[in-house]
Amino acid sequence: MDQSQIGGDVFFVLMGAILVFAMHGGFAFLEVGTVRHKNQVNALVKILGDFALSTISYFFIGFAVAYGVTFFVNAATLSGANGGEVFLPQGFTLVKFFFLTTFAAAIPAIISGGIAERMRFQPQCVATVILVGLVYPFFEGMVWNGNFGFQDAMESAFGAPFHDFAGSIVVHAVGGWIALPAVILLGARLGRYTKSGKSHPFAPSSIPWLALGSWLLCIGWFGFNVMSAQSVGGASGLVALNSLMAMVGGIVTALLVGKNDPGFVHNGALAGLVAVCAGSDVFHPIGALAVGCIAGFIFVKGFSWCQEKLKVDDVLGVWPLHGLCGLWGGIACGIFGLEALGGLGGVSFGAQLVGSVAGAAYAAIAGFVVYGLLDKTLGLRLVEEEELRGADLSIHKIGANPEAEIL
Repeated sequence: MDQSQIGGDVFFVLMGAILVFAMHGGFAFLEVGTVRHKNQVNALVKILGDFALSTISYFFIGFAVAYGVTFFVNAATLSGANGGEVFLPQGFTLVKFFFLTTFAAAIPAIISGGIAERMRFQPQCVATVILVGLVYPFFEGMVWNGNFGFQDAMESAFGAPFHDFAGSIVVHAVGGWIALPAVILLGARLGRYTKSGKSHPFAPSSIPWLALGSWLLCIGWFGFNVMSAQSVGGASGLVALNSLMAMVGGIVTALLVGKNDPGFVHNGALAGLVAVCAGSDVFHPIGALAVGCIAGFIFVKGFSWCQEKLKVDDVLGVWPLHGLCGLWGGIACGIFGLEALGGLGGVSFGAQLVGSVAGAAYAAIAGFVVYGLLDKTLGLRLVEEEELRGADLSIHKIGANPEAEIL
């Protein structure tokens, strides 16, 4: 590789890292707009605090678990100046770490929306360190680094490795299926359901903030997907177009099935983008549109089923959005990625089904273990008085509009 090519790749991956980092602002404002006013500050602090803890945990533990690389060497070696094989020239390995850190930090950001309004702050911080340091990178390394012979076994059994180009399963399904046990263990918010089991939904605090969060996520997602190539030479316009088609498919379906509800519409875009991640590099654009349309349907129906039938108080619907749509995306890669349906091929339905279900099952079990232990030791939930007062005043001692609230 000549110097200009290396520099181009460094800049390419750096721009991807910045775009995905901006998505965390989207996570924050999506939650700010969805929760009640008394919990808006908590949403903002959680996402930013979780990102900081995720970065530290992934730097010292998680990256080594996934890729076997530690940073306990001198700066010259880190920057690639010594010509080593692990740390590539001009700090390429370092921007790759930054890029992958933004993916890892999405796990607690996803979970944050489900546990909103009644989770204590300290145990969530501890959960973030454990999940990003150990739980997430363990599965990440299996899929994206071939650890423990996982991909070799998949190819031997099904004729193709498990394909997850940008993380429908590794990031989104894992985050969504970890969130489900956390939500179940926490229980519903006070007043969310009556004693007879009747649903009593809480209105969002701000549709504009919710919409802004969705827009930020949508924009950053093109860095999430396209820059997953991790080199200028590997970048593909097909990934960009497929992401776009899946996004609009999710929007249109959510608009129709959700009967013009703005919450469904703005989350429908995200449902399509979650689902297209796995096969965005192998789908035909029409296939990507179909995947996004089905994801929009899954989210709207899954959200209603979760809230009304199962009585699971998943505040932002992170399990149907990331868990179910992510699971669909992983499986869909083995359908719409096939050459028979216009895809590029190189995928197997069997590998996609087994790999996707394995990722969801692993995440659900890990979620029950981590949050179950924290519930027994630190306690997960705010006491009743704190929850009624709101997480803003109870945890952070300040509200979203301090001057107006003082008056």
